[in-house]
Amino acid sequence: MGRILVADDHDSLRRGIVRALSEAHHEVDEAPNGNVAIERLHEGQYDVVLSDLKMGGSDGLDVLRTAKSLHPTTAVILMTAFGSVHTAVEAMKIGAFDYVQKPFEIEEMELKVEKAIEHRRLKHEIEYLRHTQQDIYDFDRIVGASGALQSVLAIVKKVAKSNTTVLIRGETGTGKELIAGAIHHNSQRAGRNFVKVNCAALQENLLESELFGHEKGAFTGADKQRVGRFEQADGGTLFLDEVGDMSANTQAKILRVLQEHEFERLGGTRTLRVDVRVITATNRNLPQMVANGQFREDLYYRLNVVSIDMPPLRERKDDIPQLANFFLRRFAGELKKKIDGLSPDALKLLMRYNWPGNIRELENAIERAVLLTEGPHLSNADLRLGELSTSAPSSDGSPVVKIPPTGIALEEIERQALIEALKMSNWVQKDAAELLAISPRVMNYKIKTLAIEYPRGRRVVEPQPA
Repeated sequence: MGRILVADDHDSLRRGIVRALSEAHHEVDEAPNGNVAIERLHEGQYDVVLSDLKMGGSDGLDVLRTAKSLHPTTAVILMTAFGSVHTAVEAMKIGAFDYVQKPFEIEEMELKVEKAIEHRRLKHEIEYLRHTQQDIYDFDRIVGASGALQSVLAIVKKVAKSNTTVLIRGETGTGKELIAGAIHHNSQRAGRNFVKVNCAALQENLLESELFGHEKGAFTGADKQRVGRFEQADGGTLFLDEVGDMSANTQAKILRVLQEHEFERLGGTRTLRVDVRVITATNRNLPQMVANGQFREDLYYRLNVVSIDMPPLRERKDDIPQLANFFLRRFAGELKKKIDGLSPDALKLLMRYNWPGNIRELENAIERAVLLTEGPHLSNADLRLGELSTSAPSSDGSPVVKIPPTGIALEEIERQALIEALKMSNWVQKDAAELLAISPRVMNYKIKTLAIEYPRGRRVVEPQPA
């Protein structure tokens, strides 16, 4: 079972896919266009995103880029018409898991979804095996020497030896889990289990079963007793990631464990006592959630005894060369490729890029580059950073133009704006000119000077005098 987002502006097709995947016991959300899909991705994480390539507003490529930036492990499958297959293939080069050509059989789509979920599961297992090597949590093995990181490690060293509850705050991909692991593996509990739970990845009833366990017959499908994560972490540390995504009911139960050190399994009557240190992490604004009544104030103060703020990568750019080379060596070794390092231009590009996905995005960018490169050094072309995408309006309603770190000629921005207006106007110059607030004569002049070609079968109509 997986959590899936279906984005398509064709209502009947979207609803048919949602119904079929729901019947296959997946948790499915839907979005009628690309803009709504991007909003959903900002609200939570999905195992798989199914997105139409061509939609009004933000298109499938925008959805893909947003998904890979916010949730790099999410698999994106694009649905495309025959004429857009080339674009879909290109999209796979920038991170799409697969594509399916319309019209398609629903069984074909279900098979691709199952493969995507299985691929994601295997990738998580590999990551888990990497993190079971305890030496990665040694302070001298944590990559980076910037002042921002050293300030974090100074706090970690102080709190590691205590049993204090710690709240780690920061954007997605900043290394919150690594810091939680460093606290545990440098504490007196290092010989016991370090158990991790992503609170955003499970529905409320599944999360409670994951945390507290359940008795046989507690609910439909509970055919045997399950030991929960709190019991597994007894004597050790429990790391609750994305703690801001817990429901009010789960929050109350967590508070009780923190206060009383006891709980009952779902469907059980026997009270169990545990000795667990709890470390939590979130990328959400918990004080604001408390003010809005979305998060319990008493639980917030219980969790926030010691707070650690993880700096985003854009605020510790001095660490980028060291991190990039660390990831390069690791992936080159795994793929058995001989790569000497980054070219000067590639390193310059890494330093200029803003890294909205932080270290996780850098890691994925280097992995992709190592996979694609055919030379002895990683180049700009291998990294594929800052590719053009259609931007959503800013919060004040004004349009936003994103300039890639590699730079772009102003003429090219103007050319793309003209082509977009023509597409929206079905290639009618007069209507496109109105969208851009210019006269039809100016529109015609720019089409000629910028060498904009009409699609085959479209006739260029000379405008009337302005």
